[in-house]
Amino acid sequence: MTTDPDRLHRTAKYFMDSGRAATAEGAVDMLSRFGLAISVDPATVTTVNGQVGLLTLVNAARRTMLGGIEVEGVEDQAVVTKLATEATLREAIETLGGTCVKRVRTDWPRAIIGDVGAPPGPTPAWRLQWAGWRGGVIPSTWPAAMTGEAIPLAPAMAAAACVGEVFAWHAGDHDMAGRRASGLSIWAPGRRWMELDPTEPALRHLPTHLWFIGLGNLGQAFAWALASLPYPEGAEVVLMLQDFDRMAMSNDSTSLLAVPEQPTVMKTRWVGDWLERRGFDVRHEERRFGAWTRRHHLEPGAALCGVDNGVARAALEEAGFDLVVEAGLGAGTQGFRNFSLHSFPGPKRASVIWGAAASATAPDVSGMPAYEAMKKEGVDGCGLAQIASRTIGVPFVGLTASILAVGELLRRLHGGGAMELVSGSLMALDDTEAFTGAHEPYAHGHVDLDPIDIPEAA
Repeated sequence: MTTDPDRLHRTAKYFMDSGRAATAEGAVDMLSRFGLAISVDPATVTTVNGQVGLLTLVNAARRTMLGGIEVEGVEDQAVVTKLATEATLREAIETLGGTCVKRVRTDWPRAIIGDVGAPPGPTPAWRLQWAGWRGGVIPSTWPAAMTGEAIPLAPAMAAAACVGEVFAWHAGDHDMAGRRASGLSIWAPGRRWMELDPTEPALRHLPTHLWFIGLGNLGQAFAWALASLPYPEGAEVVLMLQDFDRMAMSNDSTSLLAVPEQPTVMKTRWVGDWLERRGFDVRHEERRFGAWTRRHHLEPGAALCGVDNGVARAALEEAGFDLVVEAGLGAGTQGFRNFSLHSFPGPKRASVIWGAAASATAPDVSGMPAYEAMKKEGVDGCGLAQIASRTIGVPFVGLTASILAVGELLRRLHGGGAMELVSGSLMALDDTEAFTGAHEPYAHGHVDLDPIDIPEAA
């Protein structure tokens, strides 16, 4: 029986809290029947964006689809993205928890990358699509409609949308999963993502000095999204990583850099090592973030925040940052697929938005069957309360929010208006709402990209 909250699978908790699973073990057993087959054409996986889409898909999906991830179409192609440090794509996929096979099984839903025909049969299949600053999935029987160069965040967004749709199909909680398109424009969230957008600029600048606040689900997705970008060799990219906590076993179910047998090391060290192996210059701050935090004027002036703590969020404008992009996740059985983004300075101060949030209470789920079963097995009230208080988590929502947050830095670097608020859900990405303010020049550190140095992305 799962009685240690640090070992609890955060996605399985969805089935515990909703009452669909009679026990914690039953909830995990439901996830063990979730699987995903991936078909990719051998040419697309030699491109940067093909590999960003594939590796992001495998990484996010295997944390939720406990039945397994099978990939066909991969041999020993060289890795051309910094998301993996292995020499070959096969090694990279297996390190992330996928299995390379000659033929994928046909009774699992399928994700298709590149020029691969739709599989026969009733099981749904999705085709990943990306172009410009837009990415998503369409049913595999629809004609592919998007072509052209794309920023690397676009295939990552396609992967996040795909995992969201596959999860909804397995969970049986959205009737249209497998029968609809789902995607998002990073340049203009809320705009039709499958239509050509002539206002999207080519990628010419990348941020170089950033402060990460929180290194859990969101913070590790910040790192993943940033590493997907084409930083030139030798670029001086300084990252301050702030978190007071240690990695735990439960992080593997939600956080993109965690591993199944997770050592309990400081999150700053674990994430920092991953980033340093990809060429980033990392600094560590292992105190809690709060009203007492002050940024030195020589430290990064732009921050990405990914914490679930209202007190810390309320203090975001007190530390002396010039720009803060805050990403947030929903909670509860009805809201865990929701995401939001705020930027500061903005129309409302952070202290106004989250000043009262510290006293908010989570719904009481202790009467659900899985918790009643724990009581009968002898779990005391304190242990039960600790498990019940943990939030439901899935990696594809944090990934989506983090892509938008890193995308917000890119937007400002390329003359886009400041995105003040974005709100949406993986259940209905087409209904994402965004409120944009005036353009403000980005002056927090950047590197210019020479077009001839940008690897062929596709």
